[in-house]
Amino acid sequence: MTTVSAPRIEHHREPLGIGESRPRLSWTLSDAPADWKQQSYAVTVVHADDDETVEVASSEQVLVPWPGRALESRERVAVRVSVQGDDGGWSDPSPETSLETGLLHPEDWSARPVGLELDENPESDARRATLVRRGFRVDGEIARARLYATAHGLYDAEINGIRVGSDTLSPGWTVYRERLRYYTYDVTDLLRNGENALGAWLGDGWYRGRLGWRGGRRNIFGGDLSFLGQLEITYTDGTRQTLSTDDAWKGAPSPILRSGIYDGEDHDARQEVPAWSTAAFDDGGWMPVTVRDRDPRTLVAPTGPPVRVTEDVAPLAVLTSPSGARILDFGQNLVGRVRIRVTGPRGSTVTLRTSEVLQEGEIYTRPLRSARSTDHYTLAGRPDGEEWEPRFTFHGFRYVEIDGWPGDLDADAAAGALTARVLHTDLERTGWFACSDPLVEQLHRNVVWGMRGNFLDIPTDCPQRDERVGWTGDIQVFGPTASTLFDVSGMLSGWLRDVEADQLPDGTVPWFVPVVPTHKVWDPIRPGAAWGDVATLLPWTLHQRFGDVGVLAAQFESARRWVDKVESTAGPDRLWNEGFQLGDWLDPAAPPQDPGAGRTDRYLVATAYFARSARAVADMARVLDRSADADRYAALAAEVAAAFRAAYVKPDGTMTSDAQTAYALAIAFDLLPDPAQRAKAGDRLADLVHADGNRIATGFVGTPLVCDALTLTGHVDTAYDLLLEKDCPSWLYQVVHGATTIWERWDALLPNGTVNPGSMTSFNHYALGAVADWLHRSVAGLAPADPGYRRIRFAPRPGGGLTHASATQRTPYGEASISWRIAQDELQVDLVVPVGATAELDLPGQDTEKLGHGAHTRSVPLSG
Repeated sequence: MTTVSAPRIEHHREPLGIGESRPRLSWTLSDAPADWKQQSYAVTVVHADDDETVEVASSEQVLVPWPGRALESRERVAVRVSVQGDDGGWSDPSPETSLETGLLHPEDWSARPVGLELDENPESDARRATLVRRGFRVDGEIARARLYATAHGLYDAEINGIRVGSDTLSPGWTVYRERLRYYTYDVTDLLRNGENALGAWLGDGWYRGRLGWRGGRRNIFGGDLSFLGQLEITYTDGTRQTLSTDDAWKGAPSPILRSGIYDGEDHDARQEVPAWSTAAFDDGGWMPVTVRDRDPRTLVAPTGPPVRVTEDVAPLAVLTSPSGARILDFGQNLVGRVRIRVTGPRGSTVTLRTSEVLQEGEIYTRPLRSARSTDHYTLAGRPDGEEWEPRFTFHGFRYVEIDGWPGDLDADAAAGALTARVLHTDLERTGWFACSDPLVEQLHRNVVWGMRGNFLDIPTDCPQRDERVGWTGDIQVFGPTASTLFDVSGMLSGWLRDVEADQLPDGTVPWFVPVVPTHKVWDPIRPGAAWGDVATLLPWTLHQRFGDVGVLAAQFESARRWVDKVESTAGPDRLWNEGFQLGDWLDPAAPPQDPGAGRTDRYLVATAYFARSARAVADMARVLDRSADADRYAALAAEVAAAFRAAYVKPDGTMTSDAQTAYALAIAFDLLPDPAQRAKAGDRLADLVHADGNRIATGFVGTPLVCDALTLTGHVDTAYDLLLEKDCPSWLYQVVHGATTIWERWDALLPNGTVNPGSMTSFNHYALGAVADWLHRSVAGLAPADPGYRRIRFAPRPGGGLTHASATQRTPYGEASISWRIAQDELQVDLVVPVGATAELDLPGQDTEKLGHGAHTRSVPLSG
């Protein structure tokens, strides 16, 4: 009998405090007979006072509409699903999923932001983190208790001395003036009858800390440090007690003397206040708080998971540098912070300085630019030892220089006294790849680690230097890879709301979101191809990979306004051939201090993206049944494509920019409808790759497309040549030179082992790792053919001497997989298609075959 999974609620992994009153539902199916198909489903919603069952004649099972009445604020229900097959039989009900809404309406909020007014220089990096607290009484039997919390700055909440939740760096980084995220916590088990206390640590974070390069700015979003919390206790008799942040709260400086995203954290344990968040603490000496303002209409529930510690990494080695410094090597470039367990004399200080690389045996911090990236812990001198890790910062590092360690560092490190704690948005892993080449497998691992480190609440560009902002072009090109490796649907759909919030009234999309004022290159905000196109292409990617029509509906106006802006800029000739552009950013031929000066005409890039985005808006409109918009933007896309060909494609099929990126754009963006012209472009692209010795000749724009363009035009072997090259610049050059993440520059580390002298040299920057999506789709051969993998395309293209490859994808319909191997002159393929999906199998030399759900095995002659 067909089995139904517990339903998923929107894109939430943990549907507590959700912001949707009518959340969509998804489920997967298993154990279905061959050729079985769902024809109906029944959803039962178990409310507190009744059950509501709605039956729907539909084969849909991904993000189906909420079937019953809208939910109220704070409402907790359980949901289960049954399905009926085309055989007429009904399945057993699925396991139930419990979900609970948050505070859905502004009037639900009584809390206001509260914090201290300390006499400090508002432009200083050494402003003190603070504590706020309030005692309260519980009288009665508790049915449930919820804390709704956020902050101007970052917060960690405590009740009765116990940390609330497992998230960190909350509430994250949004366009705070429009959207401040709050989190909901179940704190029922932390309360007790009688006296209790609620408190919060507060740190600067992104809200008021230093942001931006060239010194950066402070107080970009506000100058206050405030906690906004609303504790609601529901008793078994139905009454509700609410404790909100107000003028009855008190505060004090914390033992965190300074804390910054870039600069690290200084903590003096001698100034800790024992039991400050417990009921027994006497706060009579604490200061009254100041009550600030926050429009409750700007408070929003999260759409994705929070940042958490997801892994602990032990040091691989303890090194002694030529200068005598002691350095921990964690063996992996990662993002997070170091936890220490230490025993030593009161007042002694342990200093931890981080870096991604060593030079001449010493940690090398020049690539960090002005980021101090250093933590200090001053010991309280407790005889039984002390444990500490920074609270409101993160670092990108492989190496940590330790100074002032009071014990035997080698022995203590071996005993686990120093541990790297990996931080990132707690996304669900969905895509895996393996193959017979260990270097390619390491490349894939580097992409995964690079993504983990740079998906820290927003999709960032690098996690270590004085930048760490949400570059729109980087995630635009990496979006397909991100959507393959992890379930980014909730996180990125939320970030796209920030893109729209920061979008200018004329439709211009900023270079990075949230916007941070930096310097004259980026201020004022100007439209730029590939970066601004995140407004059109990322929603389309999320729709294709997760089957989400809702993200198209939510972002359509933003996408349309971007294309309209480009249309007005280009004018009647449809060529976007003026204005500031980054072009094929970081083409390896570009000068180190002018990364936009690549081989491909910047305006060729801009016009190609104009055509692609216009077509994307037309496709979005068609899905949304906006026929007039679909026709208008389809016609615009055709006009731009024709203008592109007239301006940039020569009669013989070559291009005015005889560069790999130019041909990759024309092919991958389908700008060459003439088969002969397309074939010529593919041939010329292959020739250019070979002429460059199979080394990379593309930047951010061309790199995600070049292997696909070669594959689409019958040059798979050349794509493998490009993939497997080891000389600089290449993907495997980084691997053979010890990379454990993707570099920002192809030659971030020069062949002689020294760091590239450019001022922009990150060793953890995901954009150039976008090739991983091609590994899944073409090397292993697993790709979506319809949105959400409702139809799967299995089309492996073996080559490069690989003897086997495999990919597994956790699709919205369940797990799909392919594994192929070469044995005895045969290509042997094993496939799994999840129930609810279908597939097409396209093996070299064979006719395309349609497949239903289940496991399938095929063998074909290798000569095919």
